[in-house]
Amino acid sequence: MTAAFKPIDPLVWRKRFPILENTTYLVNHSLGAMPGGVQRKLADFANHWATQGVKCWSEGWWSAPVDVGDLVGKIMNAPARSVVMHQNVSIIQSLVASALDFSTARNKVVYSDQNFPSNMYVWEGLRERGARIVEVPSEGLSVPIERLCEAIDEETLIVPISLVCFKTSYLQDAEAICTRAREVGALVMLDTYQALGTVPVDVQALGVDFVCGGSVKWLCGGPGAAYLFVRPDLIPKLSPKLTGWAAHADPFAFETGEQRHATGIERFLHGSPAVASLLQATVGYEHILEAGVEAIRDHSLRLTEGLREDLLEAGFTVNSPEDPERRGGTLTVGLNETENGPAFVKALDARGVAVDHRPGAGVRVSPHFYTRAEELTAFVEMMKEIREKKQWQAHLSGTAAY
Repeated sequence: MTAAFKPIDPLVWRKRFPILENTTYLVNHSLGAMPGGVQRKLADFANHWATQGVKCWSEGWWSAPVDVGDLVGKIMNAPARSVVMHQNVSIIQSLVASALDFSTARNKVVYSDQNFPSNMYVWEGLRERGARIVEVPSEGLSVPIERLCEAIDEETLIVPISLVCFKTSYLQDAEAICTRAREVGALVMLDTYQALGTVPVDVQALGVDFVCGGSVKWLCGGPGAAYLFVRPDLIPKLSPKLTGWAAHADPFAFETGEQRHATGIERFLHGSPAVASLLQATVGYEHILEAGVEAIRDHSLRLTEGLREDLLEAGFTVNSPEDPERRGGTLTVGLNETENGPAFVKALDARGVAVDHRPGAGVRVSPHFYTRAEELTAFVEMMKEIREKKQWQAHLSGTAAY
């Protein structure tokens, strides 16, 4: 960590997020709090549409996937016009996969069993195209980097891997993964969905081939705004088969027949963009850039370290790495076998605290740059009371994790 940033003062940020007026919001790993500016952004979008009609396409709508991509790209130090926006990561990974050839000996897809399941579904579905899936098993809360790198060999085509694992918040060694992949000529697709906005990411320093993720979580951008970074020298070398008119070299020529891909990052588009979702997300990006990810990370580490110590002292287990440098912005609180995680979530919700639960892991808790230390102290006390008085049992009916 560097010291060249202004420390976070959560009180400065809290007034920009309406839900914080009446909720202790600790579920940022699932859905970041909505900035108040989103309402104005969407109102501007609606007014633009209402008054300008079809002219909106030439006044920012058509270019939104690349314009907004340039903005989110600043958060990961991506070069201009190397990031493009989509609706979700499943589409992104499918699009990248459609540009790859699995018919040769280099057809292995390597990832860990801690990947988000939706991403696994995409690559598992490619077995019929010749993909050989190698799933590296975890060991405790983490995936040993030596075991993962050993699986990446000369027959590996791509390594679609999560930077931060969603269940445990384990922070992978992306530098080691990218270095190993380069040694054997494999590609890396780094999923930063659980990281970007709270963990510093520098795509140029990593030399990573692809980065994907969404804006729902730490970026406070809401649903429908996923990003894809492609290493600039790779852009002209890949021609996605999952494509559409927005990826055409001259989309308004309405040519028929085979796709003639655009030469730039636009070749990684497909159909018409979901403009409103992209525009609303920019408010969250601007807040993250203003606060600075290094400062957010510093604030997060101080809060989560204090929270971890308090939870352990209160008798809870923490199913996230002990080493803060190997941990994202979330702590997962383990429960006893007799306790019901979703019921704990409901009991906390009744107290105005938003968290969630994941099977086989526990209650996930994630402060952000607008979180005060006092909120976490109160959270631990609530957890103790809910456990000691078995108050979670009153919330068993209709329990569900967010």
